[in-house]
Amino acid sequence: MKYMLMMNAMTTGDRYAGVTGWQKEAVQVHIAFLKSLTKSLRESGELVTTEGLAVPDQARIVRAGKDGAVMTDGVFPESKEFLAGYWIVDVTTPERAYEIAAKASAAPGPDGSPLNMPIEVRQIGGPPPEFL
Repeated sequence: MKYMLMMNAMTTGDRYAGVTGWQKEAVQVHIAFLKSLTKSLRESGELVTTEGLAVPDQARIVRAGKDGAVMTDGVFPESKEFLAGYWIVDVTTPERAYEIAAKASAAPGPDGSPLNMPIEVRQIGGPPPEFL
């Protein structure tokens, strides 16, 4: 079963939270933790892919319009969270996906303690059951 584990980061006022403003050493520890997690998933054969994403002010929302594409700026100010990155894993049980998500959630913050970031876990599925 494939699952997408989505790491959500918070906005703080008009700023995107994350490693911005952290001490260099804290950023290095955080990144090393995430690289180690990714390496262990790759070695276990559970990793399909993973990517970090650009901050929301670099995103654009595109909708079809009657005269072609209509594009607007990315995440709107009222949003409290944004998708910072994701992993796609192929595991045998949902519980294993939850276990990986919990480990990702515990990535160290600027003071070294776990961030406990929200990690949304969704199974990657096919068509709804009524269409099978």
